[in-house]
Amino acid sequence: MASPRVRKVADRIKVIVAEMLERRIKDPRLGFVTVTDVRVTGDTQQASIFYTVLSLGGEQSAEDLAGTAAALESAKGMIRSEVAKQLGMRHSPAIEFFHDALPESARAIDDLLDRARASDEAVAAVRTGATYAGEADPYKKPRVADDEPADDEDVEDA
Repeated sequence: MASPRVRKVADRIKVIVAEMLERRIKDPRLGFVTVTDVRVTGDTQQASIFYTVLSLGGEQSAEDLAGTAAALESAKGMIRSEVAKQLGMRHSPAIEFFHDALPESARAIDDLLDRARASDEAVAAVRTGATYAGEADPYKKPRVADDEPADDEDVEDA
C-alpha cells in the first residue's frame, strides 16, 4: 500500500498532466486524451501515467492510438519539467505513458452481459408455454391410512 505522501504526489501529477494536455500541448497528433490513473513508486522516482483516447466515431483506430502515443512521447520532457516545477521536489519522477485498456475491456464485458441477458430472455420465452413431462408433482407421497402403518420401519417396530 502506498504511503499518503506518494498518493498525494500521484494525484497532483495526474492534475498537472491533465492540465498540460488540455492547455499547453498543441500537437495535432494528440487526440482527446483523458488521464485515468497515475502510479508512483514508493521512492517517487518513477511515475506511470495511464491514459485513454476518446475517438469521435466511437471506435479507436490504431492510427489514432499510435499518433497519440507519439505525441505524448515527444511532449514527455516538457511535461516532466512542468511536473518538477509545480511539485517543488528535489528529484522529478521519470514519466512513462501507458494506454489504458480498461474502457475497451469494460465495453467487451458489457457486450457479453448483453448477450447473456438476451439468451436468458430467449430461454424464458420458450419456457412460458412449457408443461411438465410427467406429473405436476413427481415426488411420491406415503399413503397414510387409518389402520395401516406409514412406512416399513413402523412395521418392524410392531
